[in-house]
Amino acid sequence: MAAKVGIPRTLFYYVYYPMIETFFKELGVETVTSHKTSRKILDDGVREALADACVPVKVFFGHVQALKGKVDFLFIPRVVCLNGKTIYCPKFLGLPDMIKHSLDGLPEVIDTRIDVRDERFAIWKAFYSIGRRFSNSKTKILVAYLKAKKTLKKYQKLMLEGLTPEEAMLALQHKKQRAPKTGSISLRFAVLGYPYIVHDNYISVNMLDKLKSLGVEVITLEQVPMRWINKAKLKIPKDMFWTFSDRVLKSSYHFFENGGVDGIIHLTAFGCGPDSMVDKYMELKSKEHPQIPFMSITIDEHSGEAGMFTRLEAFVDMVRRKKEAMADA
Repeated sequence: MAAKVGIPRTLFYYVYYPMIETFFKELGVETVTSHKTSRKILDDGVREALADACVPVKVFFGHVQALKGKVDFLFIPRVVCLNGKTIYCPKFLGLPDMIKHSLDGLPEVIDTRIDVRDERFAIWKAFYSIGRRFSNSKTKILVAYLKAKKTLKKYQKLMLEGLTPEEAMLALQHKKQRAPKTGSISLRFAVLGYPYIVHDNYISVNMLDKLKSLGVEVITLEQVPMRWINKAKLKIPKDMFWTFSDRVLKSSYHFFENGGVDGIIHLTAFGCGPDSMVDKYMELKSKEHPQIPFMSITIDEHSGEAGMFTRLEAFVDMVRRKKEAMADA
């Protein structure tokens, strides 16, 4: 019987799951994901996580509990740095310890450290260390790793073309993608935020679909090419310390400086330290470019659908009126 590795459907799931799934599949290991975030998963996480933790961490606790008793391993790598420049949020660095010391009855946690600043070929060495649990063949592990990297490139390309993470995963499996929503598209917004907030329909209160129902085309972080981000770097005195925060801020600078959107929404989680800095920088930049309306929305475990939809409707209506007035002028 194949070993089962549990993958919580949150945090890195939206960024790297196809790569992880391919790697384990090539080694004959079955990956088991938790269900999509629900009220029960969130409530379970809130009960176990620290009270002052941000909602993504609370959600992660809930997803881990949903996998208990169903898998032989939990995959929670200690991801520190993958680009040699910025590090991931401290919650990623401490997540394996938080989980292991807070929850009882867990299977073995695979918490391999990944930091490209440590040594050459750090990512390969980390995957080799993980693969050794399931195979003694270095060749087999190498082949699995190379196939996983190839899958990741395909996945990223699909998202650059406009697919959401869920749609891109279906496309990789040659399954039918979600049909595009009908209706006229009159506005284009950049919705910038961490993937595990923006694309988790429960904690984002289904923001992307609500915007599309209001006739708004949405661009998210995954659809911003790295060349745009690298050019935006010239406008910022120094990089942010944190990887996702750095990408969000530089993406916002690109759109403020170059246009291409009618409005920008920053979706952030209450209690997120890095985001408090990012949001302030975005607000200051928006004042230099008043032609592109900017709105910040903060979510937590108590966010309600009605309040969110009211704010979105008001913002969309304001942007649409402004655009029509400028066209008339």
